[in-house]
Amino acid sequence: MALQSKMTVYAAIAGVLGLMGGIVYYASLDNESLEQAEIELVNIELRDVNSLKNQAKFDVTFLVTNPSEKTFTVSQIGYQLYGDGELLGSGQYSTADIALPGRAIFYSGASVPLKSTFVLSMSEENSGVYNSMINNEIANFMADGSLTTETSWSVIESEFKSELK
Repeated sequence: MALQSKMTVYAAIAGVLGLMGGIVYYASLDNESLEQAEIELVNIELRDVNSLKNQAKFDVTFLVTNPSEKTFTVSQIGYQLYGDGELLGSGQYSTADIALPGRAIFYSGASVPLKSTFVLSMSEENSGVYNSMINNEIANFMADGSLTTETSWSVIESEFKSELK
C-alpha cells in the first residue's frame, strides 16, 4: 500500500472518531436541563381490594415538572413507598416500551401527573400496615427512587425523595 493510501485511511479514521466525539458532546448539552426535572408525590388512592388474593391496588400519582427550557419525556420512575416510616414495597411507572413520540411530553414549564399502580400484598409480617392502608389510616407517605428523563439525544437518571402528608 502506498504512503498516500495509508494517509487517506488514517484521515478517514480520524474524521470518523472526530464525528463520533462531536455527537457525544452535542448529546451531553441536554444533561443539565434534564437534571432540573422535579418530581413530587401528590396522591395515593385505594383502587381495589382483592380479599381472595389478599392484595390491594393503589393509584400512586407523581407530578413531574419541567423548569428548564428543554423539552423531554419521562421513560421510568422506580420508587420505594413508605407509610408512616415503614417500607410498604416497590413500585414503577414505565413507558420504556413506548416510542419517544408516543410518551407524555414535558414542554418548558409544564407539570404533568403520572399514575402508577402499586400492589400491596398482605402477609403475616405486614398485616397491620396492610389493614391501615386499606382503611386509609396512614397519615404520612414518602417515596424515594429514581426518575429517568429523555430527549432524542440524551438520557439522565436522577434520584428523588418526596413526602405526602
